[in-house]
Amino acid sequence: MKFVIRISITALALLLVARFIPGIEVTGIVPALIAALLLGILNAVVRPILVVLTLPITIVTLGLFIFVINAFMFWFIALFVDGFSVSSFFTALIGSLIVSAVSAIAHKFV
Repeated sequence: MKFVIRISITALALLLVARFIPGIEVTGIVPALIAALLLGILNAVVRPILVVLTLPITIVTLGLFIFVINAFMFWFIALFVDGFSVSSFFTALIGSLIVSAVSAIAHKFV
């Protein structure tokens, strides 16, 4: 049940970001749910591997490269989900920051 709530919160955050950030489009709740599910899977499986592989650059940038990894995964998901699109990497960076912040705040209340 907790997993479904987390995916739903992330999907709502994606819909919120799509409404306010130009360059990010989500055509409905189903693409948002699919994108949220894929983001959750990538964050659980691929992100730790990328963090370990990019550890030297992350240390040099004092952890800021983690934002680049998050943006890359956000942009990568948009390539595979119909109805979810991101126009540029910079837009993906802003979108991933906002989705992360909104999701973190919402998870604190749930």
